Amino acid sequence: MNTQKASEVWAEFDNITKIGRPSKKEGKIRENLINWAKSHGLESETDEAGNVIIRKGAAEGQEGRQSLALQAHMDMVCEKDEGVNHDWENDPIKTKIEGEWLTAEGTTLGADDGIGIAMALAILKSGDIKNGALECLFTVDEETGLYGATNIRENWLKSKTLINLDSEEEGEFCIGCAGGRDTIGELKFETEAAGASMYFCQVTVSGLVGGHSGECINMNRGNSIKILGEYLDRLGKECDMRIAHIKGGNLRNAIPRYAEAIVAIPFAEKETAIRTANIFGSELQKAYANTDDKAVDVRVESHSGCDKVMKKDVGERLVKALVDCPHGVLEMSSEIEGLVDTSTNLAAISIKDDTVIIETSQRSPGEDRKEMASKAVGRVFEAMGAKTTYGKDYPGWEPNFSSDIVKKCCESYKKLYGKAPIVKVIHAGLECGVFLRKYHDLDMISFGPTLEGVHSPSERVNIPSVERTYDLLVDIVENA
Repeated sequence: MNTQKASEVWAEFDNITKIGRPSKKEGKIRENLINWAKSHGLESETDEAGNVIIRKGAAEGQEGRQSLALQAHMDMVCEKDEGVNHDWENDPIKTKIEGEWLTAEGTTLGADDGIGIAMALAILKSGDIKNGALECLFTVDEETGLYGATNIRENWLKSKTLINLDSEEEGEFCIGCAGGRDTIGELKFETEAAGASMYFCQVTVSGLVGGHSGECINMNRGNSIKILGEYLDRLGKECDMRIAHIKGGNLRNAIPRYAEAIVAIPFAEKETAIRTANIFGSELQKAYANTDDKAVDVRVESHSGCDKVMKKDVGERLVKALVDCPHGVLEMSSEIEGLVDTSTNLAAISIKDDTVIIETSQRSPGEDRKEMASKAVGRVFEAMGAKTTYGKDYPGWEPNFSSDIVKKCCESYKKLYGKAPIVKVIHAGLECGVFLRKYHDLDMISFGPTLEGVHSPSERVNIPSVERTYDLLVDIVENA
């Protein structure tokens, strides 16, 4: 392991953590990359979507080699613990070291995919790597729909081989991934005055682990919105309940960890609401003991009240939809043992003006199964009386088992570490499949260091794995 070389990766990543880069708001990181290129005497270009390419010529004696592209995305998932005050556009991420891991204080770390950017920049910065011509492509808005990859300028990339630096397990090479689609339900509702004899309470669901809605969807982790819906269903069967407000989750590619509702019930049923929450919470702690550390909490607290509540029939249809809406694994792969083929994530619920908005996302490598999953969710929304829309559809990446870059990466890994890497297909979205729409002959692979808890405040990156992965990348750049 060349720790001295890897120190450049950490220096670049430390700089990246100081730059605000939420999805769709990558202006600061883009400007930083352009200025970085200029300060290092390198050419950079920006396309109409906001993607950036930094190019570096071949090292002396390497001019005859084919160009190679390294690729990472600029944006990050912005999640924080309840009670943490963080301005994602302006505040630096507070990092800390815990043993062999780098993590953040109460927020996502942004190693997904900041560490990929940092490795690419360290390669560009190095003066002693025997590289052929390099193109480092940094895309925008990967996390909320692969916008940058989808809208990349045609004929912009010159390379025929691309290494995506957005995978999360050292020693594993990804050569295929699932495609995805969003399904959104919008339910317009009417309100009525809250009765003077009603008791208002706030119901909260918290303490869940959450995580990436692709990589973690088969881990049986609790979904705060589903849990809230199930509690409201129980409470509604016990007493006359009206919903005044509801919200939960905020990202379509994350399993929601927190949800809340403000409801009105007769004063005489106050103890019923508390008792139901206690019984239900105890059941949940047993159900999720191995996946959410028994920390799931369903809590009922008094609320000052609201002037208006949803009409009863609307609230009942909404609760039924939350209970009935599919969430989790729908089908396992028949070709690769242990791989999820098709899944759906009940991701977020919110109210805007007079409309409840429910956001979900579906994943599958097959267009037919992805369509099946989204239509199943759509039928639930339509039964609720909601307007259903489908959007942000992106393709899967079919694996190429005879890939030249895969062969070379495997050779480098075995040479460095004395064993063969794992070659796999993942149940998550990568930009590789999208690139193929415009660059049909790209030969691609994806790898990266070990990350855990991505898309949640428990996100962390293994420090030694970053250093080993960077050594691997250097060897591949020199020999591919």
